[in-house]
Amino acid sequence: MAEQRGRVFVSWRFPDPALPLLEAALDVRLWRGDTPIPRDEFLREIADVSGVMVSNATETLDREAMDAALNLRVISNFGVGVDNVDLPLATARGILVCNTPGVLVETTADHAFALLLAVARRLTEAERYVREDRWRGWHPHLLVGQEVYGATLGIVGLGAIGTAVARRAAGFNMRIIYASRTRKPDLEQTLGLEWSSLDDLLRQADFVCLTTALTAETRGLIGRRELDLMQPTAVLVNIARGPIVDPQALYDALKAQRIFGAGLDVTDPEPMRASDPLLTLDNCLIVPHIGSAGGGARARMAELAATNLINGLAGRRPPHLVNPEAWDREPGRR
Repeated sequence: MAEQRGRVFVSWRFPDPALPLLEAALDVRLWRGDTPIPRDEFLREIADVSGVMVSNATETLDREAMDAALNLRVISNFGVGVDNVDLPLATARGILVCNTPGVLVETTADHAFALLLAVARRLTEAERYVREDRWRGWHPHLLVGQEVYGATLGIVGLGAIGTAVARRAAGFNMRIIYASRTRKPDLEQTLGLEWSSLDDLLRQADFVCLTTALTAETRGLIGRRELDLMQPTAVLVNIARGPIVDPQALYDALKAQRIFGAGLDVTDPEPMRASDPLLTLDNCLIVPHIGSAGGGARARMAELAATNLINGLAGRRPPHLVNPEAWDREPGRR
């Protein structure tokens, strides 16, 4: 049964227009901190709510959380991934799980290419070189990097973001190969893509871009064996999830220069500590999970996440429902 005005918990001061939308329709309890809410406090805050709006990067809705929030009916993620939610359990309990796909695709693909270009041309190394007053003039071997135009790009996981990355690569006249659970013949034809096994992709690609979701199958997908398949001139870019890559194996490969470099928007663990050994390497560029951090994209994400939550609690099907089976469990929702 739909309720007129539900009580919800919101885990961040998300960009406008999220809060005005939510406060007009629901009773909102907001975490006002500038760091993620501590786990024990999160569990207390959600104990009596019917909905939550959370970041998929910071809040986990597992069995413990769902047991603490027995009235929970809607989980609205600010982000695309739902690996922070025990999806089978939520579905079994009839809890709607929502996300914000589409609105962050283009800005995240831009970010992937920013990382790719920065690592290929050693831009962060070059910037430090100038700031450290080491620049003594032109030299033919100074900070020579890898060329992008006409190179081979391997995309692991050809969803919406992977496809957007491929469109950008076409502008660089790159050969584009991809590894995905399902082939995409239409995209192969329109974008000139080539399907490949993961191993062959790693062997052939000058640049490997990870855009796949984090699942049980993709956790640790890129480990020592996979990194050893890559060319010594290759660059790895991860804009997906940190646990897809084994961090120790990546450190060893970069330290030994078995691959040329890596650009990471996501890490394992996250946030990364300043003492992490990967941060000691000049050939590893790491930024703090900012793939969707375009102002317009973040505002659209906030609006969509709020709309998902409002609709779900009002008995209307949310625009982006990840587990439609949960909707079907409750006849009154249809």
